[in-house]
Amino acid sequence: MYQAQKPSRTEFVPVRHLQYHVRQWGEPDSTQPPLVLVHGWMDVSASWQFVVDAMRSTRWIIAPDWRGFGLTRASDPAPDSYWFPDYLADLDVLLDHYVGERAVDLVGHSMGGNVAMIYSGVRPQRIRRLVNLEGFGMPETRPAQAPGRYAQWIDEVKALHRGENGLKSYASVEGVAQRLMKTNPRLPRDKADWLAHQWAAPNAEGGWEILGDAGHKVVSAQLYRLDEALEIYKRISAPVLSVTASDDSLSQWWKGSFTLAQYQQRIEAVPQLRRAEVHDAGHMMHHDQPVELAGLIEDFLARSD
Repeated sequence: MYQAQKPSRTEFVPVRHLQYHVRQWGEPDSTQPPLVLVHGWMDVSASWQFVVDAMRSTRWIIAPDWRGFGLTRASDPAPDSYWFPDYLADLDVLLDHYVGERAVDLVGHSMGGNVAMIYSGVRPQRIRRLVNLEGFGMPETRPAQAPGRYAQWIDEVKALHRGENGLKSYASVEGVAQRLMKTNPRLPRDKADWLAHQWAAPNAEGGWEILGDAGHKVVSAQLYRLDEALEIYKRISAPVLSVTASDDSLSQWWKGSFTLAQYQQRIEAVPQLRRAEVHDAGHMMHHDQPVELAGLIEDFLARSD
């Protein structure tokens, strides 16, 4: 099994009626901004371990488990759906707790990258530099889709309460590791075994349950408004590094309804933008090429311009 070179420490922080699980590496340092890492959908903060191990420098790193993921457990019973603005408010409270008024360097992957982009436009003064790892946002929607979307949300909430559309459980932790490798063929067995122990936990029946609430699978009742997102992007004052993987995951997910070219066009709304690509990697680039990604992040954060 993979052996972490820079073990983390964890604690629970009260955030908006939740006990937020937060992982940290390094110690507070007044000479450089804290580095905040936020994970994606159905992921956990421990997922950053490979990138942290690959970093050349030593700095204070803060990485939370988003609400309803990892060890940040929601209320009992868990909510039957989740709302995107809650991630913004949660991040704001976490920064209040850890850094006060200090600006931070923020890195977000996938859903976490989308949160980071929106947050950086809403609270631009709190971000020194931003790295967006395939936080693409969503396909553009039209107002005419609203009635159907609300109906879909109602139907999916009802299905969840009937016990449908839950998360799959596994007979063993080895089964979880196999699932991770099936989803990402580049993931080696030693990392899959390590991640499986972070991504899932044993249940009372002797199986292993994914550390994520089924309510995350329920579609958002609100449409994704591209015009709103672009206005927020324009207000990001920090330099931004947009990182994509060599594999085009957008084409795989959206079958042409949202393309990488469209994402590259919309990201142009960011005033101070740089781009980079991680080679021989898919969407889980922080697992596939942690050394290359760590170098890109550190070099960008160290720039003086």
